[in-house]
Amino acid sequence: MVGWSGSGKTTLLEHLVGALAARGLRVNVIKHSHHDVMLEPPHKDSARLRSAGAAEVMLASPFRLAVMRELRGAPEPSLMEHVARLAPADLTVVEGYKWEPIDKLEVYRPALGKPALYVDDAHIVAVASDAARPLDAPASLAWLDLNQPDVVLAWLNTRLD
Repeated sequence: MVGWSGSGKTTLLEHLVGALAARGLRVNVIKHSHHDVMLEPPHKDSARLRSAGAAEVMLASPFRLAVMRELRGAPEPSLMEHVARLAPADLTVVEGYKWEPIDKLEVYRPALGKPALYVDDAHIVAVASDAARPLDAPASLAWLDLNQPDVVLAWLNTRLD
């Protein structure tokens, strides 16, 4: 899933993941961020150990686990490297990674004043928007109503079958 910041990607994704998980599907999500992500306060043990030089720190509890890896100047791992680290799932959804040559759903709100991404990305196979389909949109491009997330879910379900 791709789209400009503030377009509603996470809100739509939250609805889709919730509905798919309620169906019994195991769904993984990879969310890309351009920011320096802070997962714990600097004074906590895991942050202190990373600061001390640990390459990776796993924080494990009976409820969840998190692995934090410091890249320390190394290149950012590829999307496929991230996918390979995840546990098996019925579906892995990706938010971000606009540049990857994978099928994408764009969340597009013209009111943001940003250009539609589908115009320059042949890998965008559907657009969820709060605007009407433009007359010049490719016929092969699915145009979905962003304000009806169950319509987007129905489209996604057809892609999963």
